[in-house]
Amino acid sequence: MSGLRVLKPGPQSLLQDGGRHGWQHLGVSPSGPLDLHAAAWANRLLDNPWGTPLLEIALGYLELQGELDTWLALTGAQVAATLDGAPLPPWSRFPLRAGQRLKLGYARSGQRAYLAVAGGFRVPPQLGSVSSQLREGLGGLRGTGEPLRAGDLLSCLAAQLPRAQSVPWPYQPDYRAAARLRVIGGGDAASCAPEQLQAFFAQTWQLSPQSDRMGARLLGEPLLAPTRQWSQGVGRGAIQLPPDGQPIILQADHQTMGGYPILGWLHPLDLARLAQCPPHHELHFSPVDIGEAQAELRKFYRFFGR
Repeated sequence: MSGLRVLKPGPQSLLQDGGRHGWQHLGVSPSGPLDLHAAAWANRLLDNPWGTPLLEIALGYLELQGELDTWLALTGAQVAATLDGAPLPPWSRFPLRAGQRLKLGYARSGQRAYLAVAGGFRVPPQLGSVSSQLREGLGGLRGTGEPLRAGDLLSCLAAQLPRAQSVPWPYQPDYRAAARLRVIGGGDAASCAPEQLQAFFAQTWQLSPQSDRMGARLLGEPLLAPTRQWSQGVGRGAIQLPPDGQPIILQADHQTMGGYPILGWLHPLDLARLAQCPPHHELHFSPVDIGEAQAELRKFYRFFGR
């Protein structure tokens, strides 16, 4: 089978799909794209079903050459994309002919771009998913979770679509603005002193450079964590408070058990905005009602056909 040849892999380009679900009881995290919004739009532009395998490209600098005629869609971070030197519009789908080269520059806004192909990349799944998990060594092209390498072949099928399309501009996020993220209360929040919860929402946090696909670490005035004597299962979006008082927001490659107290959970749709924040980006938090968050998430899933 033919496909797209990797000429330059970029700092970290990972295959992702809808995630590796149903294995957390065995310690396997679900993985999947950090920015569900951008990933969902990339597949929708090509009429791909929800969770069709695509590429998550950290910071850009990817270069691919087509070995067949197909269609691609690029969303997420602004990465100055060109096709044989001609600039491409952001958040759009476009044809790729055999022999043409797609180049992505450095991300000028945002941190992760998403590249989908018509019909999806053809990769054997592991535990029901092709998602790359670096820490656990699962998924990806070689089944070891590692990023793309120069010379890799991303297998896909030839495809034809009627015309180019772009995501309407109101649905293209501005990643340069301050991130305002909503939090669903719960967990150990009732055990926190009221002034500590107030301090969490009142102050401006920054995203730590030590953040990764496992957890987004915050930098700010430390909070006083309540005492917890046991571990429990944790999920994506949980806001943990370790002894140093600097919260950690669990990401797609999160561990499945944790002993740190939990202040609440980030709104599932705001995880996408967090995924595009660079180190030291300002973060502001506000409470949100769980019913409101559920209604917005149902609307999101209906629109993208999940």
